[in-house]
Amino acid sequence: MSEYGDYTGTDRTPSSGVPHRWLSLVGLSEAGWHGLDEAARAAVTGAVFVIGGQRHLDHLPAVPGQCREAWPTPFSEGVERIRQWQGQPVCVLASGDPFWYGVGATLARTFPPEVMACHPGPSAFSLAAARLGWPLQSLHCHSLVARDPDRLRAVLAPGRRLLVLSSDEQSPAVVCRLLTDSGYDASRVTVLEALGGPEERIIETTAREGLAHAPARLNTLAIECRPAERATPVSRVPGRANEAFLQDGQISQPEIRAVVMAQLAPRGGEHLWDLGAGSGAVAVEWLLSDPANRATAVERRPERLANVRENARLHGVGHLETREGDLLEVIPALAQPDAVFIGGGASGEGVIDGAWSALAAGGRCVATAVTLEGEAALMAARDRFGGQLTRLSVDRTEPLGRFNGWQSDRPITIWSATKSSQAGEGTA
Repeated sequence: MSEYGDYTGTDRTPSSGVPHRWLSLVGLSEAGWHGLDEAARAAVTGAVFVIGGQRHLDHLPAVPGQCREAWPTPFSEGVERIRQWQGQPVCVLASGDPFWYGVGATLARTFPPEVMACHPGPSAFSLAAARLGWPLQSLHCHSLVARDPDRLRAVLAPGRRLLVLSSDEQSPAVVCRLLTDSGYDASRVTVLEALGGPEERIIETTAREGLAHAPARLNTLAIECRPAERATPVSRVPGRANEAFLQDGQISQPEIRAVVMAQLAPRGGEHLWDLGAGSGAVAVEWLLSDPANRATAVERRPERLANVRENARLHGVGHLETREGDLLEVIPALAQPDAVFIGGGASGEGVIDGAWSALAAGGRCVATAVTLEGEAALMAARDRFGGQLTRLSVDRTEPLGRFNGWQSDRPITIWSATKSSQAGEGTA
């Protein structure tokens, strides 16, 4: 009996009724065919259809009668080709571990795991960590393949070690410029080419120095984050300094923002509406709290929305969705939020009601106001939906002649409420 049960080429399940594993995923390293174990080789030679990158196919020995194809463009056409062979022994070739920034996750969205047999090879991350003597569990691993390089900015921190899969031979130069632009030009950058193969090579440099020549197309980056002498790394917690954001004065003070974020209570994998976004600082900090979070910033002034987008890029959260327009016109078309922050426009007729109606049970709504009209709207919201009103005032020292004195910011009122399972009701 083969690994496909008693598969005959016509039915799609073995006699036991359990789906047979007709779809094999084989991870190849640069060691090629000789780097595969016996089970992985059997998955390749026993397949009637093999699909993979051309450099992967080039490693394989000839198998009479076997159909082989390189991945087409667009990628989705390759998935459709696999579907056409469904039920017959199919082998997909991948680099290293197919389920670590690989094709495995894409295929799992189309085919159930019960029909897949995975034969992972050593990932580029594992090979790089082994070459450098870095403990893999303490590293931050990322990929630039079909991903925005600016997202690396979100994880930069003094002393942190990163492993990054490059998209191509241009990626090392792109990353070095990004590190320098982010104040980490002293970072050590190691370029590891063709790991595990006969052409393997390791190049060491700094972000400031960069590379004299483009490396091989297949490369992995190892980064030791070191800020420049005069750089001030961005804090890892909410309430980041206003100087970290492009803004025209429409930004909540760091102390206020820290309280707002605590009341929004991001839990991971949630969606925030930042209404009347101003600088977008709240949306940025929401996204930085968990990489799976999503956010939509709504702002009617285009120049402010431009600042929102740039702030998102500079903090490595360029996936922030932005919408321009009046709140009541925009929010009906937005995906349902798990939390809403109303930083501007809370006094507008219907704004709080519209935001509250959009929330599912357990959703949180937080709104701020500095005007009497805005405060009245928040008090009315508390009366209708429950929740808590908080007033905060921040005093700071400022020079007063030869001495120092206290200068008070405008007090700010915050309404926060969590929507209960009872329609329209909230909890404090």
